[in-house]
Amino acid sequence: MNLSIVIVNWNTREMLRDCLASVLAGGKPDDTEIIVVDNASADGSPEMVEADFPSVILIRNTENRGFAAANNQGFDVAKGRYVLLLNSDTLVHGCVLEDSVTYMESHPDVGAMGCRVLNTDGTVQLTCSQFPTLFNLLLLTSGLWKLPWPRFLGKYQMTHWRRDDERDVDVISGCYLMVRDSALAGTGGLDEDFFFFGEETDWCRRLADDGWKLRFAPVGEITHFGGGSVRRLNHVRDLMLSNATVRLHRKHGGVMAAGLAWLILFGFNLSRAVFWSFRSALSRARPTRERRDHFLGVTGRFGEAWTEVKRDMA
Repeated sequence: MNLSIVIVNWNTREMLRDCLASVLAGGKPDDTEIIVVDNASADGSPEMVEADFPSVILIRNTENRGFAAANNQGFDVAKGRYVLLLNSDTLVHGCVLEDSVTYMESHPDVGAMGCRVLNTDGTVQLTCSQFPTLFNLLLLTSGLWKLPWPRFLGKYQMTHWRRDDERDVDVISGCYLMVRDSALAGTGGLDEDFFFFGEETDWCRRLADDGWKLRFAPVGEITHFGGGSVRRLNHVRDLMLSNATVRLHRKHGGVMAAGLAWLILFGFNLSRAVFWSFRSALSRARPTRERRDHFLGVTGRFGEAWTEVKRDMA
């Protein structure tokens, strides 16, 4: 078996259906296995997989175990020499699966790779980035990364790179992340302390620490719709993302780095809450009030970004 594709799903039935159809159309059935790990979906996703895609290996969880733990379940049964993390809200195009395997076979020093990822309008998503250092967090939260000059302001998201050539990177997006089985065996799976967000960033850091190269290679393309499993989370999504970022800094930089990351993120969300509260006092437009309520909800619970987000993922 050359390739094992692990897809974690939570209530994205129609997107999952389209994703699986695109995988089957673009892969080699005799050389590829598809593993869907369903995190207790309530929308009929597992029943759809069983009825419409009988060749798919389906793991049904009775509770939402999170992205990291569910992927690790898939890794435990995967037989491929390469394992691909693929989001359920994606479509694979052409021969990207086969060409990714070919690339990995010809680059034995590469432990993990990503490909070009497109938005629905055909523009290129800014997947693959530097590690979110404290300075990079400041660039991101201040909005300075959006400025076209000086160019170093865009270094975190690598905004001046068109994703049209090979490059070594710090972080590869988990929407399409192919890992060599020997790298997986040596480094281990995803850290299950990260429930949703941050797990692939931590994994990439650990792979690099173990001596593996992480590479972006424009061998093909996928479309990533984005937000498939998190649209129902509202401001909890931002809390979970902040918690993951703080957890990353605590794990790889210590308590002081984690505290500074928390302060940077709290400052950003507080400034947004103040701004949209002021705007809503001048305008009763629904989008304005929704943004105000969103950031007030985030800042009101931001202590959980240090501890653990109390989430409703049932």
